Amino acid sequence: QVQLVESGGGLVQAGGSLRLSCAASGFIFSINTMGWYRQAPGKQRELVATITSAADPNYADSVKGRFTISRNNAKNTVYLQMNSLKPEDTAVYYCNVRLYALTDYWGQGTQVTVSS
Repeated sequence: QVQLVESGGGLVQAGGSLRLSCAASGFIFSINTMGWYRQAPGKQRELVATITSAADPNYADSVKGRFTISRNNAKNTVYLQMNSLKPEDTAVYYCNVRLYALTDYWGQGTQVTVSS
């Protein structure tokens, strides 16, 4: 029932930009904090950004000043605008919601590759 459908990944040169989108369904989107995570090969999945129901954002230190998370409750969609991309941003990016402070739901992941 819960579904998170991601789009927008791709290959970009260092210094370029991408915008990721996550279309959500199967839960009350507007009252839940949404998040973006990423996982590079051989590394732990790490938090990139979150945005609360009040649209307050939080960012990992590694992306502050470069990435912007936003949401459109009318479209049940959360976005991640990624600017000034670096090769170390290369990872699979996942959309996330935690429901009932218990169960994590994930999108399918979208590959972001930044070439040097």
